[in-house]
Amino acid sequence: MMHSLLWVALGGALGAISRFLLGNGVHALYKGAFPLGTLAVNVLGSLCIGILYVVLVEKLSMTGQWRHITMVGFLGAFTTFSTFSLESVELLEKGHYSLALAYVGASVLVCLLATWGGLSIARHW
Repeated sequence: MMHSLLWVALGGALGAISRFLLGNGVHALYKGAFPLGTLAVNVLGSLCIGILYVVLVEKLSMTGQWRHITMVGFLGAFTTFSTFSLESVELLEKGHYSLALAYVGASVLVCLLATWGGLSIARHW
């Protein structure tokens, strides 16, 4: 159990750092009110979890340290639905109703499609 926690912690640290760098990098390039950095992280994380699930669980039957470090740790810290929720409420509070609706809709729809795409890509490898 302790080894599993260490793998999750290591993956979580790397995921959080990656989320910070990618989110801020996108935000530095795009200065608009739409939270594009968080959306980019969520879409990429959704795509990656689809691919990793198929590769690690379905194809390689791995349930141990690689799943803990990548899916639970890294992607658990990398994807940002808690930040997504906060940013959605902030847009609503600032009166940006259409941006909030577009953000929520795009986040849910595009991330579901990205996860499906990741599953499809990995299953046809």
